[in-house]
Amino acid sequence: MRRWNGWGEEGRDESLGDAARAFLRDQVGEGHAPIDATLAQALSGVAPSRIAAGPWFETDADTRLRHARGQSFPDWIALRYGRIGPVADGVARPTSHDEVAEALRAAKAIGAEVVPYGGGTSVVGHLQIAERDRPVVNISLAAMNRLLALDPVSQLARFGAGTPGHQVEAQLAAHGYLLGHFPQSYEYSTVGGWVVTRSSGQQSARYGRIEQLFDGGRMQTPRGELVVGGFPASSAGPDLRETVLGSEGRLGLLTEASLRVRPLPACEDFHAVFFPSWESGLDAVRQIVQSDIPLSMLRLSNELETQTQLTLAGHEKTIAWLRRYLRLRGSGIQPVLLMFGATGANHEVLRMRRDTLSIAKQFRGVHAGRTMGRAWAAKRFAGPYLRNALWRAGYGADTVETALNWPQVTAAMHAIEAAARGAFESEGERVHAFTHLSHVYRQGCSIYSTFVFRAAADYEHNLARWRRLKQATSEAIVASGGTISHQHGVGLDHAAYLPQEKGALGIDLIRAAAHELDPDGLMNPGKLFA
Repeated sequence: MRRWNGWGEEGRDESLGDAARAFLRDQVGEGHAPIDATLAQALSGVAPSRIAAGPWFETDADTRLRHARGQSFPDWIALRYGRIGPVADGVARPTSHDEVAEALRAAKAIGAEVVPYGGGTSVVGHLQIAERDRPVVNISLAAMNRLLALDPVSQLARFGAGTPGHQVEAQLAAHGYLLGHFPQSYEYSTVGGWVVTRSSGQQSARYGRIEQLFDGGRMQTPRGELVVGGFPASSAGPDLRETVLGSEGRLGLLTEASLRVRPLPACEDFHAVFFPSWESGLDAVRQIVQSDIPLSMLRLSNELETQTQLTLAGHEKTIAWLRRYLRLRGSGIQPVLLMFGATGANHEVLRMRRDTLSIAKQFRGVHAGRTMGRAWAAKRFAGPYLRNALWRAGYGADTVETALNWPQVTAAMHAIEAAARGAFESEGERVHAFTHLSHVYRQGCSIYSTFVFRAAADYEHNLARWRRLKQATSEAIVASGGTISHQHGVGLDHAAYLPQEKGALGIDLIRAAAHELDPDGLMNPGKLFA
């Protein structure tokens, strides 16, 4: 069974070894594990439903609690402390597009607002609701989790919007295909969630972000059904797929999505390369991507993230040998780690590896082989489980991400990390901040920063700390000229910064689209605009 107050399945855990604990003590201090609320305690705080149970809506407290929160830090501590806050009055679980339409009509009939629920993995507050005079319902798409059609000639696959990543790939693999969309939340995040938050996967350099993979789909709005896309290309006016992409449940519920798939690759390798400095690694990555080498992934960690990864990996003897080897090769003082993926036919993979390593060598890169790459691939979706382990050891963790053009990258990275460290200085607390470039483009790249800090003793103190952290880092992103979100969407956490990116006229345009499709304002209030 899935955890109600953390990431992943009950019984599956990642652990912190002695070296990792010592490293965290050195970086931010000794952690003291908070006392978690029990499920019974959390349920006792769920307010009675304001609607009657019926053919569409389940109103028991347990079901409503399990759909009430995502995985943002405020969600996390609300669940851990049993401070759930407002929850929906009922949960619908339709199994088809037509049933979604019926559930939406039932919600409208009782005057309820609607918060869509996919995989519950949002890290920016998409599922949070405010105190409302009118009832609120969740419409969960989790039962809509199947491959509905596969066209091998056009290489298109149609899925129910509630299909999580692992089921997408399992169902396609049975026919010899894959989608290739691998966000870290892959176990639970869904097709619909990817589309309406403009998600990006770990290997989008080869397969594309979700906007490249999204061929079209069906969205049920309060005014009726909106069908978008379905052509390989079109010049017939604005592309209405863009209305659905990034809509975050504000316009309606995406129920089905047609996605562009491809045959399973014959070969895939992941390699590690160490550079002697951040500057040399950054220059190498930029030249690699601008040379059009068709890699599936390029991920460059800065000095602190590289140090953190090597420490948390364990295997002290192996890591000690690696450090000695890097020192001998001139990359051992404060190295930075590049992981790259080569995917395709055997001869293509060999050529990609040769061309990438040739450029890396020009910037004093040291190839460390495929061992670390295999380890990364084996654990690529385990990262969120570490959050459970960190909390048990008395530490909180959060992330921010953005994207900028190449000339802005290094200054923005330093500004974001400095803002995070400064957010806790008034309390004499330290933040361990480190960064990697998760996606690279010819024009620029994304910056993905992680922050680890000691958990406070109580809910209010932890929430206040996080608010300072989020405000400081978000302001640093905006001041640096970055987008407020590269891959996680807007939700509530980023909503205050969206007008600075879109402009007043842009926000009016989004608001007008929502009013046209949802004139009574039923859909996911507070998201994208107030």
